[in-house]
Amino acid sequence: MAKRTSKLAEKIAVDMTPMIDVVFQLLTFFMLTLKTVITEGDFDIRMPLGTSQGALSDDPIPPVRVRISAGADGERAGIAMNGVAVKDFDDLQQRIVELVGTGPGSRADKTEVEFDCDYALKYDNVVKAITAVSGVIQPDGTVVELVKKIKFTPPKRPAG
Repeated sequence: MAKRTSKLAEKIAVDMTPMIDVVFQLLTFFMLTLKTVITEGDFDIRMPLGTSQGALSDDPIPPVRVRISAGADGERAGIAMNGVAVKDFDDLQQRIVELVGTGPGSRADKTEVEFDCDYALKYDNVVKAITAVSGVIQPDGTVVELVKKIKFTPPKRPAG
């Protein structure tokens, strides 16, 4: 009995060109339909511009330093603005209004507040202080901006 060999089985070859074309078409499709992610946390932060020594403003305002100390339980123990004791956050806001002003000639853009908070101070006190210096709500519901430049001193852990 003679063995039959099929010449057809030996000559079948798979052409890879259409498969490569499909892969490139899929790659192009996904590249063109890709949507980039919108940046999260896009805050309206105004960084101070660098100025030279000769370009000082005509009405320099020294930075306002607000010190908030904490008690043993983390609650607010005291507030001081430029070394002078302040009763509460409403008093702090009133002093900032007196310093900056609320009218058209206000110095809100020129004033900078630096917070120095105790390491153990509870966060809600910091938020109340920022709220007190950043704006005041008028009786008609409008908000008048006070200070736009706010910075913090690095936190210092208590010794021990």
